[in-house]
Amino acid sequence: MKKFDAPSVRELLDTGAEKFGDATFIKFIRDGKIEERSFKKVRSDSLAVCRWIRSLSDKRMHIAIIGKSNYEYITCLSGILISGNVAVPFAPDISVEEAAELFKRADIEMLLYEDEFTENAEKLKELCPFLRFSVNLGNGEEFNRIYTDYSENSEYAALSDITVDKNACCVIIFTSGTTGIKKGVELSTLALVGNIMYHDYCTDIFLPNDVSLSVLPMYHIYCFSGDYIKNLKDGLQVCLNGSMMDLIHNLKIFEPKVVRVVPMIAQSLLQRVKVILAKEPETSVKDAVAQVFGRNIKWLISGGAYLNPELIDEYEKLGIFLRQGYGMTEAGCRISVPDNTASRESVGRVTDVCTVRIQNGEIQVNTPTVMLGYYKMPEETKEMFTEDGWLKTGDIGELTEDNQLFITGRVKNLIILSNGENVSPEAIEKKFADNRLVSEVLVYGEKDRIIAEIYPDYEYAKLEGIDDIQGELEKTVDRMNKTAKAAHIISEVRVRTEPLEKTGSGKIKRKATVL
Repeated sequence: MKKFDAPSVRELLDTGAEKFGDATFIKFIRDGKIEERSFKKVRSDSLAVCRWIRSLSDKRMHIAIIGKSNYEYITCLSGILISGNVAVPFAPDISVEEAAELFKRADIEMLLYEDEFTENAEKLKELCPFLRFSVNLGNGEEFNRIYTDYSENSEYAALSDITVDKNACCVIIFTSGTTGIKKGVELSTLALVGNIMYHDYCTDIFLPNDVSLSVLPMYHIYCFSGDYIKNLKDGLQVCLNGSMMDLIHNLKIFEPKVVRVVPMIAQSLLQRVKVILAKEPETSVKDAVAQVFGRNIKWLISGGAYLNPELIDEYEKLGIFLRQGYGMTEAGCRISVPDNTASRESVGRVTDVCTVRIQNGEIQVNTPTVMLGYYKMPEETKEMFTEDGWLKTGDIGELTEDNQLFITGRVKNLIILSNGENVSPEAIEKKFADNRLVSEVLVYGEKDRIIAEIYPDYEYAKLEGIDDIQGELEKTVDRMNKTAKAAHIISEVRVRTEPLEKTGSGKIKRKATVL
């Protein structure tokens, strides 16, 4: 069997500079003006950061990076990866207390942070005496100095002449930790880059010089892997959105062909198009789409949560392909990728880098891009794998003969009734997906009964003149129960006045089954 291999990040940067040269790779808005950086410039600046870091210490370090997805953040992340050090990205809104705890667990020695984190960075210096270096990313003048003083023409040029072990850890990404303690997923360069070396099932999607708008944070592997690593390989322009408050403005400014989103963003953008069409009946669908997305949009690629197939259909009426993939950090990111010929209900086809099997309903994965483990957590790492070495995703699903993957629920969320029946709450929740009165729903077990806790769309109820929301929802559930399996019958509807509690990544927190 042929040994799996993939380029290093340095090799991707070298190839990108050679193939695409002065073509624009990164675009962003700063002080009201659009700035551009070519493939050559991104390579040059990333290598400068690499030399700068290595000039500070020839010892391999774990380097925390806290900030939004700006140009300096990208060159720092690249510089760390090609310097042989380990990048540990964090969300910019992380608390000082949590950061201090995770810094200690991850053996952080250097901190790179943006301006808004300055006050917290000072506190962290006191709480983390093991920090050797702390640098503000928001200082543009400082980074321009680094890009110049550590260029390939400087006295430090030789510091970037290193060979990185592609099998060694290059990044630690802490999972969101919906239950229990957060775990640091160790990924190698082989995993990070190898995961994007798959066959694209979607035709005419990744073409050199096409424009991609990056709206999700780079500290999530879904964004960093797709919007940066894959677009570097394929030669796309990456436009940085910055704040979600600027999304609509930036869509019209950059006019992307493809955007990676989560379902919530896709739903929100669709609603904007609908509002335009409702307020301005004379406006064509094409013009309404252009008012929201710009004139070139063709693809939205969704991940991170369940995507309602009806949303896919609605986007196709607008002339936009909305497709979803599936993955997890522990697998290196992608397990399946979008396919415009696959079923709307599927999460695409399994990549040719991965092999999937279904064991007792659970999706299990065998891939050379699998994580090295959870950092300093050997027992938790062991629990993630079967005895024969397959990664346990914890997701329940089905795999077709033509490699389409379907997700039906989570193993840990299963409601086990007294008669031995296993009920997937997600399967029941999906039935509410097209109900406009339901804003959020959570299904769980309580004393051998199925409970549906619902946060209604109160604005919709007001517009439609629905006064008895409880009664209306109970009628909906009664209709659902008539065609449901016995184990899936909802016994009680509980209406909420406040939204359901969310995790740090915006997912609804699950409730434990009460026996």
